[in-house]
Amino acid sequence: MRQFSRAGIAAGADRARRTDLRSGLSLPIAAIMNATTQPRLDFVQCLHPGGLHRMAYWEWGDPDNDDVVVCVHGLSRQGRDFDRLAQGLQRRWRVVCPDVVGRGRSDWLAQPLQYQLPQYVGDMVALLARLRARRLAWVGTSMGGLIGIGLAGMRDAPVQALVLNDIGPAIAPAGLQRIAGYVGQPSRFASLDEGAAYLRSISAGFGPHSAQQWLELSRPMFVADGDGWRLHYDPDIRAAFAGVDAAAAQAGELALWALYDGIRAPTLLLRGADSDILAPATAAAMAARGPHAVLREFAGVGHAPTLVADDQVGAVADFLDATLPAP
Repeated sequence: MRQFSRAGIAAGADRARRTDLRSGLSLPIAAIMNATTQPRLDFVQCLHPGGLHRMAYWEWGDPDNDDVVVCVHGLSRQGRDFDRLAQGLQRRWRVVCPDVVGRGRSDWLAQPLQYQLPQYVGDMVALLARLRARRLAWVGTSMGGLIGIGLAGMRDAPVQALVLNDIGPAIAPAGLQRIAGYVGQPSRFASLDEGAAYLRSISAGFGPHSAQQWLELSRPMFVADGDGWRLHYDPDIRAAFAGVDAAAAQAGELALWALYDGIRAPTLLLRGADSDILAPATAAAMAARGPHAVLREFAGVGHAPTLVADDQVGAVADFLDATLPAP
């Protein structure tokens, strides 16, 4: 099992303090000047069977920084989920957080059955071509982690450090059924507060958050709809659950394990200790095979850690700094 030591983390921090030859400033000062409190919104054009669509992405940090972290969200979420993590990483990295097609500011697909992992991986390849990263790290929560496995498991994959947040090749059926029970259900809310309360009711696994933290996580999840608010995603993303029988699920799991075994990038696996998606046995298998992921669990959290709490942000930052230290 790979480990990242305190000495390695300290060495990475020391390198981060060295002079930035391009600016003549010590890196922390230059980074502070480049730090932003709000991300930049941009779009990349992607291909799907029958046409083109635009995928939105949110970018933090120095736009000329070619050390890039791509953060990809869960099934019904969007790229602003990573605001807190991005703010913590942007002094060292350019952080890019896409809205997967059908979510947030991205286009919706006319054919719901195209909301599938191969389409999402193809879209991310288009995004990576746009970003032109020198060094690339990937942070994927739930579905975003499956996309990361699909990409990082390919031959000559560009991913050099991988963080999988509460997801693996085998998905526990109970958690999948729970998510299928609410995704895409018609929902309309009189106020943002009402919508945030609804999200909290279906997201107990996210763990404890302050009222302000929860509002910040929830606000980007809604879009104005007349005199009310609706969730900011295409309800037809639920089509991914339709028609998946036991045989199809087993075939998909085997394919994901094969991709996982092909990953060469150092991998950190985050798990909510109470997760109903990533079973302990699956997490143990991920530590024992493929990239031999380093496992970090968080007590009092289920599916999935939101990467808002300081210890969760710190776990990701420390791993990235130790795996891909600042030059």
